[in-house]
Amino acid sequence: MINKVVPDAQTAVSDIVNGMTLMFGGFGLCGIPENCIAALVEKGIKELTCISNNAGVDDFGLGLMLKQRQLKKMIASYVGENAEFERQLLSGELEVDLIPQGTLATRCLAAGYGMPAIFTPAGVGTEIAEGKEMRNFNGKEYLMEMAFDADFALVKAWKGDTAGNLIYKATARNFNHVMAMAGKITIAEVEHLVPAGELDPDHIHTPGVYVQRIFEGKDYEKRIEQRTVRSR
Repeated sequence: MINKVVPDAQTAVSDIVNGMTLMFGGFGLCGIPENCIAALVEKGIKELTCISNNAGVDDFGLGLMLKQRQLKKMIASYVGENAEFERQLLSGELEVDLIPQGTLATRCLAAGYGMPAIFTPAGVGTEIAEGKEMRNFNGKEYLMEMAFDADFALVKAWKGDTAGNLIYKATARNFNHVMAMAGKITIAEVEHLVPAGELDPDHIHTPGVYVQRIFEGKDYEKRIEQRTVRSR
């Protein structure tokens, strides 16, 4: 069996270099690969293209990489709560492709399935369609969108085994599952790493065939982006 286990995030991202295209699982701050992001911030590489639902917040998640000017391009569906993201976008410092959220997920799936492109009605008749191929199916116009081409996918799961099988917890599954399928090399950080064979096969969300590296993370903050409570 191929040994997929690495000791830590620093080892896992050691061969990620300037100019690469990276996918990051997570939605807001839920289910983000905190350890891998911290290791990339420490590594200090630049000119990265980042595919993610959004860019975290100013002082956490991908916002830390934005703060260090490590990203040249964001491919995302939501600018969200990150003021620095907004500033870099409006000033022209950061190239941004804003993509409908369903299209973002389906382009990940297409990459995982080995499909070169998808057709979607989302974006037809808008700026998103400019310069892209259109097809008519049964009298309705569809826009062709290319599958993503990412060097690495960095994802976070609740539990994984040494063969790379992953289980996500509740809503933290979000984009992690489709992105784990899509990267040329997928790095998974997990809260609990167990021996191969210990996970119930019926509970596995991402089969280990999609994962090339796995490690047990530590010191997870699991911040809540917007905490909303009832008044007493």
